[in-house]
Amino acid sequence: MNNVRDEKEIRIQGIPAAPGVARGAAFVFFAEGLQVPCYSIAESSLENERQRFLDALVATRKQLVVLRDKVARDLGEKEAGIFDAHLLVLDDPAFISEPIQLMLQRRTNIECNFHHVAEKYIECFSSLEDDYLKERVGDVRDVAQRVLYNLLGLSQRTLSEVTDKRVIVAEDLSPSDTASMEKGHALAIVTDSGNRTSHAVIMSRSLRIPAVVGLMSATKKIAAGDDVLVDGHEGIVFVNPSEKTLWRYGHIEKMRTAFAHRVQAEVALSNSTSDGKPFKLSANVNGIEDMEGVHKYHAQGVGLFRTEGIFLKDPHHLPDEEAQYAFYSDVVTAARPHRVIVRTLDIGGDKPHDTLLSGGVAEANPFMGFRAIRYCLERKDVFRTQLRAILRASIHGRVKVMFPMISSLDELLQARDFFDKVCAELKQNSIPFDENIPIGSMIEIPSAAYSAQLLAAHCDFFSIGTNDLVQYMLAVDRGNSRIAHLYDPCNPAVLGILRHVIGSAKDKHIEVSVCGELAGDTMFAPLLIALGADSLSMTPTAIPEVRYLLRHSDATALNKLVNEAYAEQDPQKTSQILREYAQSRLTI
Repeated sequence: MNNVRDEKEIRIQGIPAAPGVARGAAFVFFAEGLQVPCYSIAESSLENERQRFLDALVATRKQLVVLRDKVARDLGEKEAGIFDAHLLVLDDPAFISEPIQLMLQRRTNIECNFHHVAEKYIECFSSLEDDYLKERVGDVRDVAQRVLYNLLGLSQRTLSEVTDKRVIVAEDLSPSDTASMEKGHALAIVTDSGNRTSHAVIMSRSLRIPAVVGLMSATKKIAAGDDVLVDGHEGIVFVNPSEKTLWRYGHIEKMRTAFAHRVQAEVALSNSTSDGKPFKLSANVNGIEDMEGVHKYHAQGVGLFRTEGIFLKDPHHLPDEEAQYAFYSDVVTAARPHRVIVRTLDIGGDKPHDTLLSGGVAEANPFMGFRAIRYCLERKDVFRTQLRAILRASIHGRVKVMFPMISSLDELLQARDFFDKVCAELKQNSIPFDENIPIGSMIEIPSAAYSAQLLAAHCDFFSIGTNDLVQYMLAVDRGNSRIAHLYDPCNPAVLGILRHVIGSAKDKHIEVSVCGELAGDTMFAPLLIALGADSLSMTPTAIPEVRYLLRHSDATALNKLVNEAYAEQDPQKTSQILREYAQSRLTI
């Protein structure tokens, strides 16, 4: 580490992406610019060029499989799934046939033609403004680079060069970059671009190291070996941190360590406030692999079971009823004696599926397109298969079913009517299932939120999906680093609609839970409980801290919090009120 205490401290603000604080010497990683040669070839060499290309594709596949296995071994299957998308890129017929056809037309070397085709697709996807296609660009670029290196017989620079503990600084990191890191060598990740859903962030969270993204100029302001302090909680990076900054963060780190011990001491205690009011904390899960965390952190069941996981394992084929039945039954059984809220298929948006969605044709705005309940009500064959599997799995435990992306009473009634028909089919064929399964609606679209009174009359429960609700309310893509600062849950419009939805549920005497990110945010959890939310569902690792915070709250303090938060019209001041409340309890 450079001795730079006499240099002026530089403070760079970015987007907080993975929590934690780390300090160390910087490793500045620049992906090498690859020069792709273009030259004419004789007709007699065409077959040799074609074979070179096929061999490079085989070599690339082997490398990706090795990376996938490494990530699965180090971090788990969920993170390794990133490379399934890369392998699917290699299976794309256009990726294979178009470069060969172009080579035959132009009589130029295969590298030149493959590069041309890959860049064409990258440019096409980049011009469309939606998160999925932006991620697709990264997948195509990563795979294309690997194929080109294999064609040229070159070794690609990777983060395996990091041989000791360093803060990784880069313009961006691809899945291949992050997968090449040796576990334990990265202290933190800092990138110029990226957002909270980028591959680097996913890896950071899995490795439990801090990450700050969207810094714009980190690679210009940080040199190799610089002393860097990364605050993943606030999204701040300090270059050459001053003694004052180091002292402050040292004090903060001691407080966080002491707090972590206090939280752990209460991890198995009852879910009730200091004056005895009970609250429920449940978990968001993708499958049986997440149930270990549910038990470890003493969640009260599953508040959101994302069923699309089994569909996304293979974008070219649909899982049959038996495969889905086994998938759902595993989670329902593991959750006993607690209940599992199963969300029906929410495909589309950032969860594409070639076979399901219009034959793989991209939509201009998939987040507001043909997805979730809209898809299911049109493709009733797919919907029927899923509902049959869920209903059959219900005999293994306690199940609730909820429909995603409901935007009107008519959609809800159609979904309920079809659900009833599937129940009748099973009953007629003497197939056992729980005949008293509660039915609920996700509230994640403004029209549904404003229609909460109407919807509540036809639901057994609500589950508020705050991620989409806030995004749609404010017309802000929170993954866009240029406007991410506008994604503000403290906006009075958001706070007003949350109060309205929870109040509507209470008026109709139905349960209401929150399953979006706000549920696991210590700033918002007390407010949601104070407003009347019956349950909060979150990633399992967030449960202990939220439990501690609520256990050290009481009705008087929570009521005061609501009154102060809703009396304020300035989002920044509201945020300060919520933050100060959380901090006052988290330091007890």
